Amino acid sequence: MSAPDAVLVAQVREALAAAGDPERATWEATVRELWDGATHREERYAATTLAEHRCAREWQDPEVLGLYRHLVVTGAWWDHVDRIASHLVGGVLAGHREAVTPVMDAWAVDDDLWLRRTAILSQLGHKEDTDTALLRRCVLANLEGSRFGSEFFVRKAVGWALRQHARTDPEWVLALVDELGDRLSGLSRREALKHLGG
Repeated sequence: MSAPDAVLVAQVREALAAAGDPERATWEATVRELWDGATHREERYAATTLAEHRCAREWQDPEVLGLYRHLVVTGAWWDHVDRIASHLVGGVLAGHREAVTPVMDAWAVDDDLWLRRTAILSQLGHKEDTDTALLRRCVLANLEGSRFGSEFFVRKAVGWALRQHARTDPEWVLALVDELGDRLSGLSRREALKHLGG
């Protein structure tokens, strides 16, 4: 965490401590207000910090995905989307796989590039709990020739997701990369094999 991030987190924690424990509707409305009213990126970082705060732990369920979808679509850049995908959406997916997996399948083929990136990156921290069937579907939906398959942010996400899972199951990643062949972009392939000597 950089020094500005540390200061921001401290300020958000201080404000929350002074306010006491919010109710769910208050918490969500505050996240939205900070986000939608932002005139500087740091205000959106504050909204994300509030979304991640321990006071909201009990609200990290499928119902919150409408909020996170809004943040992804309106944030529409990697510095916001990646944190939301891996920390927030990924956490909801980990805790509610049966309900959230179909949502990730839908986001993986959405008309919005950033929702696709979110679906691809949603399992970055899941390690041995990664649903490889879901990861495979997200990858297959975003190969070269798909709607956003030639976009840098999609190709990079595919490679990053595979590279991350290779730390847990390198054989699975190697087999998928081999199976996909030229359908996998050069960037995705390089990222996927970065630590596998490929």
